[in-house]
Amino acid sequence: MSLPNATIVTGASSGIGRAISEMLLADGTTRVVNIDYTEPGWSHPNLSFFQADLTNAEATSAVARQVTSQFAVTRLVNNAGATRPGTADTATVADLDYVVGLHLQAAMLLTQACLPAMRAAGFGRVVNMASRAALGKPERVVYSATKAGLIGMTRTLAMELGGDGITVNAVAPGPIATELFRKSNPEGSEQTRRILASIAVKRMGTPEDVARAALFFLSPDNGFVTGQVLYVCGGTTLGVAPV
Repeated sequence: MSLPNATIVTGASSGIGRAISEMLLADGTTRVVNIDYTEPGWSHPNLSFFQADLTNAEATSAVARQVTSQFAVTRLVNNAGATRPGTADTATVADLDYVVGLHLQAAMLLTQACLPAMRAAGFGRVVNMASRAALGKPERVVYSATKAGLIGMTRTLAMELGGDGITVNAVAPGPIATELFRKSNPEGSEQTRRILASIAVKRMGTPEDVARAALFFLSPDNGFVTGQVLYVCGGTTLGVAPV
């Protein structure tokens, strides 16, 4: 008996992950599996929730085995993230360990767990959620390092897996109006006003802006695009991003 097809979206209980999941579910072609530490405040008949601490390797491997025993996962969005702000003077090893576990370790383990089903299908889509901060951002020493590392992982996986019909791409959001962003950039603060002034389109991004970019990479029709980074940033990378 074949397993039902599904798409994993980590961190889909809220924010960008939720927006991606809702768009996928509206399309009606897949179940969505949300792996998150926090239970979702929303539901859908084709949404499944698995609770896990994705900063922990054993917990991540365990939930990956659980999900892949119930579903044939051919699409994966490594979206779960955390900022852990810190400067060159204040960043800690604990901060680094935390974001490496969440951004890099979980992405690698979940991708590995999904490869058998993707290879069996001759089709796979992996989307990694990077960040404009990968190009450098003050007070984000460990965050920017791991997001840059995720871009490197994306490019290498794309090279290794392309022959299996699997594409691997990254979406790199800029300033997006999520709860995570507001925690570090309170509304009305001088820092938030500076950010708004730097955005070429003169507005904050929305989770839906990022979700539409992710759905482009997830589409079965876009099999000739791999190893790429799409900055969804309102133009904040202009003059900064490499051509």
